Amino acid sequence: MTINPTYLAQRTRSSVNWTDAKSRVIRSYRDWLRAAPEIQKMYTLGFPVSTIRTKVRQEFERHRYVQQLKTVDVLIFHSHSELQETLNFWKQHPHVLKYFTSEEEEPRHKLPNNFISGFLEGRN
Repeated sequence: MTINPTYLAQRTRSSVNWTDAKSRVIRSYRDWLRAAPEIQKMYTLGFPVSTIRTKVRQEFERHRYVQQLKTVDVLIFHSHSELQETLNFWKQHPHVLKYFTSEEEEPRHKLPNNFISGFLEGRN
């Protein structure tokens, strides 16, 4: 396999207005959806393509109500760089799987509410 670092490379640019930003977000979203079957094959993920597409949708929905154009441009840049790193196989299996861990999981060690209760429990 030949490594081509310019595969999927794009120039960084700013959106002219909100319609331009919207079209760029939709293009990025479609690129992710089209790449889902390839991502599943490359990283030998043990779940269906629909799960990958659902997670992509959740990640895009998380930033749905961003109101600043420059912030949207940064998010588009990060989205494209993540896609490029994923499709160029620059990530390892755990890097991809971290997106599919449940965020509702309880932390392993519950932190104390305040300093005194942590001090009395013997925590640093």
